[in-house]
Amino acid sequence: MNNQKIINWLLAGDVSIQYQVHRDLLSTERNDIRSKITTEGWGAKFLSNRRPDGHWGLKFYQPKWTSSHYTLLDLRNLGIDPFQPLILESIDKIATEEKGPDGGINPSGTINDSDVCLNGMFLNYASYFKTEEEKLKSVIDFILSQKMVDGGFNCRLNRSGAKHSSLHSTLSVLEGITEYEFNGYTYRLKELKKVEQSSKEFILIHQLFLSDRTGNIINKDFLRLPYPSRWRYDILKALDYFQYSSTKWDDRMKPAIEVLLKKRNKDLTWNLQAKHPGQVHFEMEKAGRPGRWNTLRVLRVLKHFGLLHHLQG
Repeated sequence: MNNQKIINWLLAGDVSIQYQVHRDLLSTERNDIRSKITTEGWGAKFLSNRRPDGHWGLKFYQPKWTSSHYTLLDLRNLGIDPFQPLILESIDKIATEEKGPDGGINPSGTINDSDVCLNGMFLNYASYFKTEEEKLKSVIDFILSQKMVDGGFNCRLNRSGAKHSSLHSTLSVLEGITEYEFNGYTYRLKELKKVEQSSKEFILIHQLFLSDRTGNIINKDFLRLPYPSRWRYDILKALDYFQYSSTKWDDRMKPAIEVLLKKRNKDLTWNLQAKHPGQVHFEMEKAGRPGRWNTLRVLRVLKHFGLLHHLQG
């Protein structure tokens, strides 16, 4: 990455952005910057909202974006150092108190069937923050029980009998499985790796956003670029997962890449196009303006797939 102007703009952002720019675009590991995420900027703000009982918001899943669940996902996505005793304490509390009858994490007091999308997200941050493997086993068992015949996942399978996998659920589960694998867990890993491949194929069959039957756009919201993504799917979230998991280029990614390139600004930034409505701890970036999160994520996708030359001129 040699466009110094855009690099300088990114490096003027939050310390979490700075750290990931060095790691992902400049190929330098700056742990001195990473260590500041707990004490400065967005990371410090998230951590300051932790209650004495170990939760954020009202409890594990309420209100949505200020709950423990989504705050922990936000903290994981900042790239914060994973060795955080207070965060691990919160995750242990969730793993102990929020287990459903089927072994999945389940905040509902009235619905017995756990949500596989939520469990994929939980597995993502629980693995990142080095949760004890024994506490993840029932979550793994539940996730594997929800695999669909078309290769992916749908949170409505065990609730209303869905017949087709969901891109939302499939990507959330993929992120969890990959993080689990990256952090050295071994329980049922061979089965998970097979599921990982079938789930990737499910997304690629749809060229990330197109119907495999008609070729039409499945949902126009998939082409918008919000951040944080929460549980919802979009093409940049999918492509960023593929680069993170070191997935090799597949020509079926090309339509999504073309959409991203059309969305760039003249100064090689990308806007934060939208936000998912709801209460938040604080606003990281404003919608409708150039966003460092989206610019960073697009650039690291292009770098991973050797496509930065498309930005020349």
